[in-house]
Parts: sequence; C-alpha cells; structure tokens
Amino acid sequence: MSDSNTVFTRLSQTLNQIVVGQSTLVQQLLVAMLAGGHVILEGVPGTGKTLLAQVLARLVQADFRRIQLTPDILPADILGTNIFDLNTRNFTLKKGPVFTQVLLADEINRTPPKTQAALLEAMEEQQVTLDGESLPLPDLFWVMATQNSLEFEGTYPLPEAQLDRFLFKLIVGYPDAAAEKQMLLNSQAGSPSRRFDLGRLKPLATVEQVLQARQAVRVIKVADNVMDYLLNLVQRSRQHPDLALGASPRSAVAWLQASKAHAWLNDRDFVTPDNIKAIAAPLLRHRLILKPEAQLDGLQIDAVVGTLLNQVPVPR
Repeated sequence: MSDSNTVFTRLSQTLNQIVVGQSTLVQQLLVAMLAGGHVILEGVPGTGKTLLAQVLARLVQADFRRIQLTPDILPADILGTNIFDLNTRNFTLKKGPVFTQVLLADEINRTPPKTQAALLEAMEEQQVTLDGESLPLPDLFWVMATQNSLEFEGTYPLPEAQLDRFLFKLIVGYPDAAAEKQMLLNSQAGSPSRRFDLGRLKPLATVEQVLQARQAVRVIKVADNVMDYLLNLVQRSRQHPDLALGASPRSAVAWLQASKAHAWLNDRDFVTPDNIKAIAAPLLRHRLILKPEAQLDGLQIDAVVGTLLNQVPVPR
C-alpha cells in the first residue's frame, strides 16, 4: 500500500470514529474527493451531515466555508460583489464564501433557483465571473450540498441541469442500533454531541497530498472491455422502459473517473467491473428520471439501478 493510500485509510478510520455508523457514506465521500466531484448529502436532520463535512475539511487542512441557504439569500451573498470605497474612490472586490477549498451549501433546496444557479459556473468551470471579470477558484474547490428529504414545503428542487453537475447523491440514513449506542457511550464518556471541538482534531493530510492523490487516480488503467461495460450500462439506461431520462454523457465521464478513484482507494492500479458497480447507485440516483407510470407503481430509482446492473453482462 502506498503512502497516499495509507493517509486515506487513516482518514476513513478517523471519520468513522467521529461520525459513527456511516462507514459506506465515508468511503463514498472519499471517492468523490479523489475524483474531484461535488456531492449532495440527503437525509433527515441530526445524522451528522454538517459535522462530516467540517471534520473532513479539518483533517486535510482545507479552508472551509459554510453557507446556510434560506429563501432570502442572494447570488452576491455567495459569489461576492464590488463595493465602492468613498475614501479611495475605487471599487473593492469583497469575495463571497465560494472562494474557498471546501464549501458546504447547507439546505441547498431552500434557496430560490436564481441563487442555486450562482453555483453553476463555479462547480463546472472552477471560476466565478463578477462584473465581467473571471476569477479562478482554488485547485481543491469542492462543494458538498445538504438537503432534507422530508420537508418539501417552501423548497426549490434542483433542476436536472444542476443535479447533473453533482458527482454523487449520498443518502444519509439512521445508524444501526449498535452504532447509535456507541454514540450514546461517547456522549456519556464526555464527547459532547452538539458542540464537537474541531480544534482537538490533528490533521492527517494536506491539500497538496489530496491533489497528488487525484493525479494518481487519473493514471489508473482501464481495459477496453471494462470501458465497454461502463458504456453499455450508460446506453442501456437510456433505453430502460421505466426511465424517462437516462444517464448523460457527463455522467459517463464522471462514472469512469469515480471508478478509478474507487479502485485506487482499494489499492488497485486498474479498474474492475466491481468498482463500476460499487458506485452505480450514488452516481445515477439523482440523474435518472422515472416515467410517471413507474412513479405511480412506487418504483424506486435504486431498484432500477439494480436491474440495470443485472441486465448488462459483466466482462471477464
């Protein structure tokens, strides 16, 4: 195992100790970080979504900003604006919270489409345009957006065009009974559940190490038959009888990159069909749209992804 892999193994172990009972979520989050893809975290309140983002940023020594999105937030509150200084008679740029390395957009579906769209250019092109000037964002720029899966009143669902810019949609569920008991034991032993002291965390990596790991992921090998397998899955999704919208070309590229990150995390220098299948659900669940009749039948997207994986022959 390389030194970089060892660093990410320690990251995973530490995250699992702090956010108990979310081991699958932690691995998928690390895959997204390595692939350079933005993430939606969806789940009920109190499951550690915000804490997970804060702890991960702290462990890799990344600049972290959090935006609590509400209906009255404006694009300028995210991107920044030019302010006229009466003393110097010049405009001064006041940068918004988007100019950071790890950005947490909390409850993204509570802010109107105009404000949601302010993140589009930043997420896709890693830059922000203010008053005709293009300003680059940091190399590690990474967005994690949260949303509540229960409340729909007063929310603005993200349009498909913006959903497609997120690599993964991760479902944050309740921990099992054993994990939840461990949380209670941690609290009883003096670990406060409401106010975790991030200052006590010792960094395990640097931003430079994360960027180097991303470079290592890019050179992971993919055999032709494995790439054809991925392509068959994408094309089959567009022909699926229960789907009104299949996977986009952007999602095919993202799937390949995330599969390479998953292989690298598992200390392998080539992609297997198992790597592709392991990340299929989080990569596709926010991109595929069910037909109305399938929705009426109560069909779930994850179930469709499962049938898709069963329909396409796995290469040797």
